[in-house]
Amino acid sequence: MVNLSASRTGHLGSRIVSVASYRPRTEVGNEPIAALIDSSDEWIRRRCGIESRRRAAPDEDLVTMAAAAGSKALAGAGIDPHEVSAVLVATMSHRGRATTVAPLVADAMGATAAAAMDLGAACAGFPYALATADALVRSGAAGYVVLVGAERMTDIIDERDRSTAFLFGDGAGAVVVGPAPTCEIGPVVWGADGSRSEVLRYDEAGILRMAGPEVFRWATSVVPDVARRALDAAGISASDLAAFIPHQANLRITTATANALGLGPHVRVATDIVTNGNTGAASIPQAMAALPDTTGPALLVGFGAGLSYAAQVVTLP
Repeated sequence: MVNLSASRTGHLGSRIVSVASYRPRTEVGNEPIAALIDSSDEWIRRRCGIESRRRAAPDEDLVTMAAAAGSKALAGAGIDPHEVSAVLVATMSHRGRATTVAPLVADAMGATAAAAMDLGAACAGFPYALATADALVRSGAAGYVVLVGAERMTDIIDERDRSTAFLFGDGAGAVVVGPAPTCEIGPVVWGADGSRSEVLRYDEAGILRMAGPEVFRWATSVVPDVARRALDAAGISASDLAAFIPHQANLRITTATANALGLGPHVRVATDIVTNGNTGAASIPQAMAALPDTTGPALLVGFGAGLSYAAQVVTLP
């Protein structure tokens, strides 16, 4: 009998080697957005905690932003693009002619020998893709994986929609995942509730529509539970954490979850949403990159359209 696993060399574990971010040049405060939705700066801050967000210029397309973040992460890891086995792009806003954006990103980075694919789990896309990268490395199917979360959310929102216009921004974040002697990416805890997908969906024109109060109630009930289960799966408690880095959807959701978990003052809670808005699948790696002086175990939680959710504990590089 042929031994189909004879040539496969796996690894005991995987780790995040480096983290990087690309933030568009243009920063937009609340006032111009509020003027279009009959609102105010004070109302937006109270509702979600956002003070400003980045908006991509015409020359900052999805591929450009994703490749910039990925290349920066490779440079930080000291990895040549030709050493990359796979490029994964988590996104919900790609509207290009190509079926997927990942092959274009891989080519732009110079990772021309890498497998490349998109992973669509909306704002939960980064932890979903991170679990995929971890499995690829540990199985021996990949050596180094570049994982990018990238969004041009302004392409898929209605600037006059009072439910979404003030929430979203553009940008990209990336990590390099590579082999490690121990498991530094913990088990993923994930799931989905398709029966409630209508509360966060695309309309017939491909514009994102959201029933804000329903999504808020769902998130505040689901996120603390999945966070606790991810801690249990990793075999640690909340007191062991160095950081809590949830999807940057709403500062009120982040605060409610941190309180529910009983996080102590020693745990750095990511609040990148205040000056970066909600950048979809890019929000977790961007928030991670915004904590450059933090090392040790971090709890990541993503949640969004689908309705999908995922969480895992990782060791920050």
